[in-house]
Amino acid sequence: MSGRNIEILREALEAFNSGDLERIVAVLDPDFEGVVPPEFSAEPDTYRGHDGIRRYFRTFDEAMEEVRFEPERFWQAGDAVAVTMRLTAKGRQTSIPVEQRFAQVWKLRDGRIASVQTYVSLPEALEAAGASGSGDRW
Repeated sequence: MSGRNIEILREALEAFNSGDLERIVAVLDPDFEGVVPPEFSAEPDTYRGHDGIRRYFRTFDEAMEEVRFEPERFWQAGDAVAVTMRLTAKGRQTSIPVEQRFAQVWKLRDGRIASVQTYVSLPEALEAAGASGSGDRW
């Protein structure tokens, strides 16, 4: 199961990188919940369901272009997957490149993405996921 969850997550991230909202919605559980904490956004929020993810990407698209979610390493823990992530984008108005590194915990249900929570540190994400592994470096 663990390899399958990581494979599903990779497919979901490919959908996110496509920018195709219908392709993104297709990989998400209808009760999806995504949390963007204040450490990573001037407008932190929780995005619920398919309408929520559409709102997230519309808001993102207003400010950024060439948005890419690049997973760096995965840790499996039951139905959760902890990931170190690199996000790159370019400001739509300024063309200034942006890069953020963070850790996330993705939870899956019935082969679809049920939730994602973003964390400042990898050890915090690993603990939340119940995953074992070294959290010393990205």
